[in-house]
Amino acid sequence: MQSRLRVQGHPIQPMLVTFPFGLFVCATLFDLFHLVGGPAFLGEVGYWTAVAALVAAGMAGVAGMVDLWDVPAGRTRRTAISFNLVNVAMAAIFVVSCLVRADTPGRGASAALLVTELVALGVGAVGVRLGTRLVRVFDRGRVEAGGLESLGAVSGSTVDLTRPATRPVN
Repeated sequence: MQSRLRVQGHPIQPMLVTFPFGLFVCATLFDLFHLVGGPAFLGEVGYWTAVAALVAAGMAGVAGMVDLWDVPAGRTRRTAISFNLVNVAMAAIFVVSCLVRADTPGRGASAALLVTELVALGVGAVGVRLGTRLVRVFDRGRVEAGGLESLGAVSGSTVDLTRPATRPVN
């Protein structure tokens, strides 16, 4: 079973999921540093990083829904649905955090919001575990060379160019 959305043979959704999770972690770290006495602008950077993560989560969610169409019924489908629901839950917690912070001066997080973000990251960690299980199922049977020896396996261009047909001159 393979993902429907692919770039050069690699599924897109697992690549996209890393962006929101990484951005949510960064947003939480910015908020933590702001709360422990860092510069005031770190609160606003944390807010806008969380907003960027929400946009990335939306794109990853769309790709996940497209991939969900091809997952057969059974354990793998339940895992895929759980994975998407867990990611939606993590994003929803961050949406609440962003909405609370939107009207505050400097958009800095409070200690309660930082705890909320940490809970969201805990929920996201469950999603990471489910995602690794899905990647193993989706790419079963696919073997890739690793390390520098994989560079020698690449031959030719990844894009084929053809010359336009020439018309005979009359």
